[in-house]
Amino acid sequence: MTPMNPYVTAVAPLSDYIFEVAFENGEVRFFDLKPFLDRGVFTRLRENETWCSARGVAGSIEWDGGLDLSYFSCAKFSLKNGREA
Repeated sequence: MTPMNPYVTAVAPLSDYIFEVAFENGEVRFFDLKPFLDRGVFTRLRENETWCSARGVAGSIEWDGGLDLSYFSCAKFSLKNGREA
């Protein structure tokens, strides 16, 4: 990743609580949300309808019900090609 965290331009929910994230710099990475599913509001993402509502909004990821994940978190915790960059 570049020193500055690029904005999210697209997101695609995949299976097993992993989603594909496209960034404005053209990079595509994968974010495994499983470690977050026991934390606070993220427990709601276990519901398939909520999980599948993911979309890129204002450079971040947003779900129905007001849940969101910042572009900083997406860049910091995502993996390139499913492995650490």
